[in-house]
Amino acid sequence: QIQLVESGGGSVQAGGSLTLSCASSTDIVNTYCMTWHRQAPGKGREGVAIMDSDGSTTYADSVKGRFTISKDAAKYTLYLQMNSLKPEDTAMYYCAAAPVCGGYDSNAYSYWGQGTQVTVSS
Repeated sequence: QIQLVESGGGSVQAGGSLTLSCASSTDIVNTYCMTWHRQAPGKGREGVAIMDSDGSTTYADSVKGRFTISKDAAKYTLYLQMNSLKPEDTAMYYCAAAPVCGGYDSNAYSYWGQGTQVTVSS
């Protein structure tokens, strides 16, 4: 019954901005730990941002200061605002959820969307 659908990916120039959305079929954005992860070709999946059920947020060092995780509780939607994008941000971006946060380990999260592609050109 829990479904996550990402959208908002696209191609932008370095220094540009993009906002990703993750729509949930339930209100887990308000009750679960919600996260964003990314995977570039040939690289492992890495967690980049976390929002706990209490609203607290944390970020990976690689994106801190540039990315912001947020939610619209009424719309059951999670967001990732990405600013000052760099070519190294190019990856498939996923949202993921679990009842309890498990840090940046992607294996800790039970529910995943299908991903949305972000490409940043130099």
